[in-house]
Amino acid sequence: MSQGWKITIIVLAVVGVLSTPLIWLLDGPGAGQLAGATVQAAVGVAALVWALFQRPSSTGPTDRAVRTGKASRGGVTGIRRPGGQGGGSATAERTGEAGGENSVSGIDYSN
Repeated sequence: MSQGWKITIIVLAVVGVLSTPLIWLLDGPGAGQLAGATVQAAVGVAALVWALFQRPSSTGPTDRAVRTGKASRGGVTGIRRPGGQGGGSATAERTGEAGGENSVSGIDYSN
């Protein structure tokens, strides 16, 4: 669940818990109104708890490099993410040899 949706659900849950039950109870409630207010408050609390326990969805691509070739003279055998850019996962398995200055075998997060 994205952060925006999570915030929206939390705000709506809080509004649902506070608004209508409060309005119903201020008018001198009957038994039905009291039961309705209780149910609405419980649903709002349940939505709030559910939203708080949701983890943000993984953003960005999933990069994978397997059995790559040989790097020399500053090359990369694997994955390059300059400055650590990208929000997804990166996996490098059995990458090739890296020979020479600034060559990388695996995942390169440098600038």
